[in-house]
Amino acid sequence: MNNKAITSLTLGIMSIFIPIVGLIIGIFGLIYANQSFKEMNEVESEGKNFAIGGKVCSIIGICIQAGVLLLIVTGFFLFSSFKSFVL
Repeated sequence: MNNKAITSLTLGIMSIFIPIVGLIIGIFGLIYANQSFKEMNEVESEGKNFAIGGKVCSIIGICIQAGVLLLIVTGFFLFSSFKSFVL
């Protein structure tokens, strides 16, 4: 079993559920998934499904966290400019 594949799956799942920091965790999950794919091509080992799952979960986590971050930044700028119109 490839340990990097299991690590990528774990980081991918964590990137979905941990707010803001999940963006960084998702990037590391993608890195580990790609490294595990390279190792599996060189040496026959099990864990390809874990690596695929880790890559998919990492991509989903990155998209979710980027969307949340975009909403936070957009909301901050909208409400900070709204304050100046009220005064």
